[in-house]
Amino acid sequence: MKIAIDIRASSGEKVGKGWFTFHIVQNLLKLDKENEYILYTKELVPGFEYFKNAQQKAIDSGSIFWHRKVAKDIVKEECDIFFAPTSYIIPALLPKSVKTVLTVMDLVAFLYSQNHNKKAVFIEKLFFRRALKKAAYVAAISQNTKNDILSLFEYDENKIDIVYCSAGDEFKPLNKSFLEPFAKKTKLPKEYFLAVGTLEPRKNYTTLIEAFAQVHQKYPQYHLIIVGGKGWQYEKIFQSIRDHYLTKFVHNLGYVSSSSLVRLYNLAKAFVFPSYYEGFGIPPLEAMKSGCPVIASHSSSIPEVVGDAGLLIHPESSVEIAAAMIKLIKNPDLCENLRSEGFLQSKKFSWAVSAKRLLDIFAKLEG
Repeated sequence: MKIAIDIRASSGEKVGKGWFTFHIVQNLLKLDKENEYILYTKELVPGFEYFKNAQQKAIDSGSIFWHRKVAKDIVKEECDIFFAPTSYIIPALLPKSVKTVLTVMDLVAFLYSQNHNKKAVFIEKLFFRRALKKAAYVAAISQNTKNDILSLFEYDENKIDIVYCSAGDEFKPLNKSFLEPFAKKTKLPKEYFLAVGTLEPRKNYTTLIEAFAQVHQKYPQYHLIIVGGKGWQYEKIFQSIRDHYLTKFVHNLGYVSSSSLVRLYNLAKAFVFPSYYEGFGIPPLEAMKSGCPVIASHSSSIPEVVGDAGLLIHPESSVEIAAAMIKLIKNPDLCENLRSEGFLQSKKFSWAVSAKRLLDIFAKLEG
């Protein structure tokens, strides 16, 4: 078979969709030496050049025109399958003669549109229904996402499989010899909680800051570090920090490398993930693999990822979030127990296993 994949999101500074694309395609190519792959991108992505049965095609165009050019080239190349890990536009443009495997990360555009980027909501609502109608198969990244698809749209349940996300192998407990120089060089506070994710309303940072303000009153030595680029309506987050007089204690580091992030997980008191809605939620998994205790929302897919290995809180309750943070400050034994449980829970997710599930989907379509 000839299989086309849109790997555009895996270039540059990667967030959730980009890491999913990068890892799932890498592991797919490691498993499959028989099929031929065409990887469509805007600029060549390092890490795919070693696979003999895969070629990257860099198409220089912007906006909707890039998608149109790719769709035309897929037809010209007579590809049998198109795997869409991030976008619905190409699947909506392709003819049904090309069997499309559509990845659905989440349905935030339909369920929480008020907390999502308006342009992204418009594009997803414009193309998703058409893409789903044409899709030969759907890869949902969690059971929760599968349930959302079935509750909102008409689609054959037997043609939806769950292809979980995972976390990279670089996320693991590190020796003090790696951590102490990093902490000294970056002038990290000795005691801090960590949050990771794009600065936007859906991630619920304003409630987290309210919770941290309560913690800081009792434990003034603690800081809050936020890792994430500026997204839609990020200004409200910085305003909340100023309103609570926490500018010296809440630090936004922006986007950081994986090597820095794993060190931040290792050194944190705990990781806090108060998001309203996630299709999966990779950061809690990264934290658990790194030996960092997790506090996370009991909403959407997050309990599916965290299981019993974290403290689950109501995302709208700053009091509940603060109580969980204080609980970990006061109880070292609980922290240690959550670390142990986190290691066990994180082993349930694997990029190699997910790639095998995806390859099985391709085999079904070939049959």
